[in-house]
Amino acid sequence: MKIVVAHNRYREAQPSGENTIVDSEIAQLTAAGVEVLPFIRSSDEIPSMSKAAKALLPISPIWAPRAQHDLSRLLTEHRPDALHLHNPYPLLSPWVVRTAHRHGVPVVQTVHNYRQVCSSGIYFRDGVICQDCKGRTLGVPAIKHRCYRDSAAQSALMATTLAVHRGTWRSVDRYVALTTAIADHLREYGIPDDRIVVKPNAVPDPGRPAPLGDGFLYMARLSPEKGADLLLDAWRRHPVGTLGTLRIAGDGELRPLVEAAAAERPDVIYLGQLDRAGVRAAVEASAVVIAASMWHDVLPTVIIEALASGRPVLGTALGGIPYLVGADAPHEPAGTGPAETASAVAGRDGPAMPAGIGVGEAGWVVAPEPAALAAALPVARAGASGLTLAARARYERTFHPDVVTKQLIDIYAGMARTPNPA
Repeated sequence: MKIVVAHNRYREAQPSGENTIVDSEIAQLTAAGVEVLPFIRSSDEIPSMSKAAKALLPISPIWAPRAQHDLSRLLTEHRPDALHLHNPYPLLSPWVVRTAHRHGVPVVQTVHNYRQVCSSGIYFRDGVICQDCKGRTLGVPAIKHRCYRDSAAQSALMATTLAVHRGTWRSVDRYVALTTAIADHLREYGIPDDRIVVKPNAVPDPGRPAPLGDGFLYMARLSPEKGADLLLDAWRRHPVGTLGTLRIAGDGELRPLVEAAAAERPDVIYLGQLDRAGVRAAVEASAVVIAASMWHDVLPTVIIEALASGRPVLGTALGGIPYLVGADAPHEPAGTGPAETASAVAGRDGPAMPAGIGVGEAGWVVAPEPAALAAALPVARAGASGLTLAARARYERTFHPDVVTKQLIDIYAGMARTPNPA
């Protein structure tokens, strides 16, 4: 099997989970015997481009002629079984879908964000969830609010790109939805069920989990949508030392807020930006990992890393977080599956749980509000040891590379070489 993997890498100065996942997926496919033909561009290439190439950058999200020429040559030479697209912006353009189809090559796309509809890709603006562009032919609100790179001109270009390529996206042969929430997003966009497959990302197996640590770990980009300020507000509602230690890792615009909290309270430790060894050490030192996202976070990799290490997760009930912790099983009768609510388990394993805490197979979910998160913190600390085995089992069953890679190869194999008509 021969697969082209197409991806526009985000700038290396801006840590990207998507870059990491694409690299890992290429390695996993190669190890499984798939011949991978990388078709990769990087936003780091832009400063060194010629003046002529830079002059074309404004139109490249709509149509990137150089990328189409190079891709056409690759497809002609290698005749792959499929093209697997991740991020097309800005140097590839969604036009790669049309180029692949012109060569009779079907296209799979993994959906890492909401950029079929939202110019910023995250449905989040000015500190709150925003879906003002949903259902519009042209995302005028995105232009008005400068949602893309804080620029009206670039926001207008991205909104135009999304309008121009609505038909392109609807011609994709198979969508990989990382969670059930993304599958719902695609259905709302008009993608038929038979073109959507839910397949999460994987992270490498760290091996047998270390004994449970103590306290909590929050590891994310320190930006408003990731909820560091929400977490610190919730944490301050408990006396110093009563919840163990809160370790915070990452970098971003809210770093001063985190550093101030660490200076203020001895039970808050700021770890900075961690390398892979540091991430593993931080996870193992903790008992619970927190995902306090304020937006519909698609698939926070830190949650999968936590489950792989046998650490349960306390998260907000947004985006893919309930799916990751096994708290989104709406088709199972109440009380029979992993997504039991707090009321369903109250009285069974001890005192009744505070209202509003959803209990999943491998963790807990709450509303993205300080009071709700504050109420859940002691519950998670007390219940962590009871979910460690379930957390690791969920990883092995759903997010292990062997499982996920087989699922992806099955997706490729299930498509004929002749694509859906554009």
